[in-house]
Amino acid sequence: MKFLRKLFLVFAVVYLLPALASAGLWYLKERPQSWHDADWSSSGILADAAASPQAAIYVFSATTGGMKGAVASHAWIVTKDEGASTYNRYEKVGWGKPIRRNAYPADGRWYSNEPRIVVAVRGEEAKRLIPKIEKAIEAYPYSSPGAYRLWPGPNSNTFVAHVLRSVPELDAVLPPDAVGRDYLPEGKLFHVDADGRDLHATLYGLAGVSAGWRSGLELHFMGLVAGFDVARPGVKIPALGRFGI
Repeated sequence: MKFLRKLFLVFAVVYLLPALASAGLWYLKERPQSWHDADWSSSGILADAAASPQAAIYVFSATTGGMKGAVASHAWIVTKDEGASTYNRYEKVGWGKPIRRNAYPADGRWYSNEPRIVVAVRGEEAKRLIPKIEKAIEAYPYSSPGAYRLWPGPNSNTFVAHVLRSVPELDAVLPPDAVGRDYLPEGKLFHVDADGRDLHATLYGLAGVSAGWRSGLELHFMGLVAGFDVARPGVKIPALGRFGI
C-alpha cells in the first residue's frame, strides 16, 4: 500500500498538477465560443512564398479549441518546393477529407490560437527532404474516412509524428502537449526511428517511453508527456509544454 501511495503521489505531482494548472489557465483565457467564432487567418509568421525561391519545410503546432485546448495542441506540416509561389499545408482532422491539403493558410491560427514553429528546414536540405515527406504522407495508414480517434489516437498529432519518425533528418519531435503523438501506427508497441537515434515503446499510446537524441527521455501516460532533453537542454511538462533552449 505504501508503494501504491507513493506511486499515486508521483503521478499527481508529475502529471496531474501540471494538467490542472494548464486547465486553470485555459479557463481564464479569452477564447472563441465556437468553430464559427474562431480566427483561422494567417498569423503572418511565414513570408510570402514567392519572396524566396528556396525550398522550405515547416512543422507547426498550436493550442487546439474547445475543452481539449486545456491540455492539447494540433500539429501540421508545411512544404514549399524550390521556386514555388505557394506553400502546401498537410494535416489530419476528424472531419471532412482524411488528410487535408491547404484547407487553411499555411501559418494560419488554429481556433484563434497563434501557431509556433516546431522545426524549420530551408534550402537544399529541404529540397532533398520534401519527396521523403510526401512519401511518408502517402504511406500513413490512417488516411481513410473515419480513421480518426481523438484519444489516445490516431489523431492529427499521430499523423505528424508518423512523418517526423519516417523522416528523422527533420531532427524534431512534437511538443509534450501534442496528445496522440505517441500512438504508433498499426498497433505497434515498439519502434526505432529510421536512423536508429530514437526508440519508442508504447501500450497503444496510453503509457510508454521514448528515448534518444531527439526525444531525450520521455515518459508518457494517458497522452500526457513528462521528460527532459539532453541535446537541447530543457524539461517537458505535461500539458504545459517544453521549457528550455
